[in-house]
Amino acid sequence: MKRKYMQTHRVHQLLAGLAAFVLLALPISALAVPTHIVPPKNGYGVQDDIQAGQQAAAEAERQLPILNDPTVTEYVNSVGFRLVDAIPPEYQHREFRYSFKVVNQREINAFALPGGPMYVNRGMIEAAHNEGEMAGVMAHELSHVALRHGTAQATKAQKYSILGGIGAIAGAVIGGVPGAVIGQGSQLGVGVYFLKFSREYETQADVLGAQIMARAGYDPNDLANMFKTIEQRGGAGGPQFLSDHPAPANRYARINQEAQLIGVVRNPIKNTPEFQRIQARLRGSGRAYTQQEIEQGAGRNQYPNYPSQRNTNVPYPSTRFRQIRTDWYTMSIPDNWRDYGAQTSATFAPEAAVDQNGISHGVIIGVDNVQSRNLQGASDEYISSLLQGNPYLRQQSGYQRTSISGRTAYATTLTGQSPLTGRLEQVTVVTTMLNDGRLFYFDAVAPQDESRYYQSAFSNILRSIQFYRL
Repeated sequence: MKRKYMQTHRVHQLLAGLAAFVLLALPISALAVPTHIVPPKNGYGVQDDIQAGQQAAAEAERQLPILNDPTVTEYVNSVGFRLVDAIPPEYQHREFRYSFKVVNQREINAFALPGGPMYVNRGMIEAAHNEGEMAGVMAHELSHVALRHGTAQATKAQKYSILGGIGAIAGAVIGGVPGAVIGQGSQLGVGVYFLKFSREYETQADVLGAQIMARAGYDPNDLANMFKTIEQRGGAGGPQFLSDHPAPANRYARINQEAQLIGVVRNPIKNTPEFQRIQARLRGSGRAYTQQEIEQGAGRNQYPNYPSQRNTNVPYPSTRFRQIRTDWYTMSIPDNWRDYGAQTSATFAPEAAVDQNGISHGVIIGVDNVQSRNLQGASDEYISSLLQGNPYLRQQSGYQRTSISGRTAYATTLTGQSPLTGRLEQVTVVTTMLNDGRLFYFDAVAPQDESRYYQSAFSNILRSIQFYRL
């Protein structure tokens, strides 16, 4: 089933963070006045950040060796979302969709893309002396996202480029991804120059990163300590992280000064048992790839050419599930499925089931702006748009009542011969109304002759969805 049609929908946001910011109980004894940061001028909207970041993330994951270790990924996500929850309210963007993945790369580095996707090199985790140091780098990268530095740099670059729109932003972001393996020879021109952040932006990320750390229960000084660790491990050519993140003058003194302004963190999170276990797990596993090996194609997560491999090489859903968490919902998916985001929807599917044209197996979820204020009318609107984007499908039944997260929902079935696989495809669509009048949709896709192997997984995913504040 095509995902491309979603771009024409009136969906106002993708997996937007709708929950109100909940301030963590701060373990700070004397909260002084932290530095107020003025975000730079930006000619793009928040949705542009999201779209550019998702496009860049898709390209990054085609070319970088993403570590396939759910235990490590879950741990890094737990630290990441703790930091997200601690972003000061004035810098929160509820629409952003944060995610955290580990790159199986030896060099010490990390980077984040507009709208929330973050990638932490395995070498960074192994080099950190404690969880606080690892969290410091992640907080620094989150600060670039929260302050929208990527699209702010693109705003600066506009007068130097003949390109325009989201494609140009995404190209620039992709070109600026650390490691020099993303987007070489793409639609970039001079854009790369502007995506290597200025020292001014690096200072802003240091200061806000220190604030986020303190609010999350970490010692902000560990951010400065990690930068020192990075410098010491850099070697003759200079560490990759500092090459991609030019160091402002007096970086350590400025971070320590901000730590004093914030106040003392009582019993800060340092060398946790979880961090020690993850670090030992990584050090005991096979060697990570070097940047040079990655540039030569080692470990790339290439999507298969469709349809020759997909018809036979899509694995059945795992019986083990992992949790997906955003600011406004949680859900569980098979642990052999991946998350493929786009501007107007999110897809969860096995890697071999996805390419740029759509998916053959998996689930698509999202939110749609609709005119009707009742469930049947809104569902009719959505189904009509879905059929328009996928004209080979036909609705086979009326609506059956079911539920999503305790809400009344409608379910219906669509079938048709997929132009992607040449096989009969079955799509189960489940919809429910949100409190703000929008429609939440859940589309489960599989070849009809394999549907019996997917029905249990689809049912478990649907039952696992829980909304926070909708």
